[in-house]
Amino acid sequence: MRHCLTLVVLDVAVVAFALGLALLSRFGGIDARQGQVLYLEIAAVYGVLWCLALAASGAYETRYFGSGPEEYKRVIAASIRTIVLVAFGLYVVKLDAARVFIGGAFVLGLMLLLVERYLARLWLVRQRFQGRLTHRLLAVGAPSSIDELVQELAAHPHAGLTIVGACTPGVDDDKTSSGIQRIGTLDNVAAVAQAMGVDAVVATSAAAINPRVIREIAWSLEGLGVDLIIAPSLSGVAGPRITMRPIGGLALLHVEQPAFTGARRAMKTGIDWVSAALGLLLLSPLLLAIGAVVRLTDKGPALYRQTRVGLAGHEFRVFKFRTMYTDAEHRLAELLDRNEGDGLLFKIKDDPRVTPVGRWLRRLSLDELPQLLNILFGHMSLVGPRPLAVTDSAFEGHVRRRLLVKPGITGLWQVMGRQDQSWDEAVRLDLHYVENWSIALDLAILARTVRVVARRDGAW
Repeated sequence: MRHCLTLVVLDVAVVAFALGLALLSRFGGIDARQGQVLYLEIAAVYGVLWCLALAASGAYETRYFGSGPEEYKRVIAASIRTIVLVAFGLYVVKLDAARVFIGGAFVLGLMLLLVERYLARLWLVRQRFQGRLTHRLLAVGAPSSIDELVQELAAHPHAGLTIVGACTPGVDDDKTSSGIQRIGTLDNVAAVAQAMGVDAVVATSAAAINPRVIREIAWSLEGLGVDLIIAPSLSGVAGPRITMRPIGGLALLHVEQPAFTGARRAMKTGIDWVSAALGLLLLSPLLLAIGAVVRLTDKGPALYRQTRVGLAGHEFRVFKFRTMYTDAEHRLAELLDRNEGDGLLFKIKDDPRVTPVGRWLRRLSLDELPQLLNILFGHMSLVGPRPLAVTDSAFEGHVRRRLLVKPGITGLWQVMGRQDQSWDEAVRLDLHYVENWSIALDLAILARTVRVVARRDGAW
């Protein structure tokens, strides 16, 4: 609630500032008139409508705080509705107000609102990472489903959702495997929720939870100020692939098949090629300087080429700045017993084959820049699963779905994990990307990549 009130105050201040600045810029003061009407009065009505539109669009609903795109969408939608209402109102009363003032205030106000919401989101996410300003949830369902939900929420602390108790059907254990205290059963969900003061009840899957039980829980929560959240068992399926199809009293979830061809794929390829070409052009002085440093510090080639497996299992030669000594391949056999990775991953925390310059390049991920050439050659994409130095036959079962898209310079695995991440978790993240990729997701991963490199987390 406190964060919501803070946003209201900030939004009002931003809208007032934008309108005041538009007045001063267009008229040099606030006493300008349009007939018998002061522009200050028009600005006041404009501002009130804008703030009301923000509230009506759900811009202050706590469920969207910190969610990113959905919060911004509602701010944009409210702003567009406002200027449409203002324009229509001026037309009805036949008031020919200055378009520069109306349009300028809209553009400036919208930009400032988005910046303000972005900064507020950064602050809120930081608070949530520290365990503050989170929503308390009561989980309802089978212990195994609750444990899976706990694990997923723990991996995304920025969402601000914390399970503080559980109501499970017919289970005698006091706690779930994840340590969540079992407080009640399906018969007293509302009483438990009220006693614990939770913000929402989240229902997961269980044999005993059917539509009738969900309806009864929803009815019992009416008037308590406690939301009901349904967490369907659709692990690995992202929101854009899910649409609601109501039929009578049923709400059917339609899951779209993953898209590996078509216009969106062509758009992704076009963005890759243009970005790679511009990147090579703009970064050419840096690339030449890094190449020279690698050659001068170790008398070997600046570039390292290695066979990797790409789209549909086709092999290609990946380009990287050489970060190891020239005899690295020959020394691999003697280091196999020191492998700290699992599955198809081979990694050593302090690999003795890495040169001092190589450590610096890896820390900043600069060794990956020559892969812009691989993008131009059609072997790779900016975003996708990382290409691994293994043979095509190593990809078995569901792991082979990584090869349905081009490998990328960066990916969901790199920005979401750390070097000690298990192979199973890396596969899960890669397959999530493969199944749910979109241009928006690619842009989000690229933005997070910049932040990871800037923090020098060494996620690569």
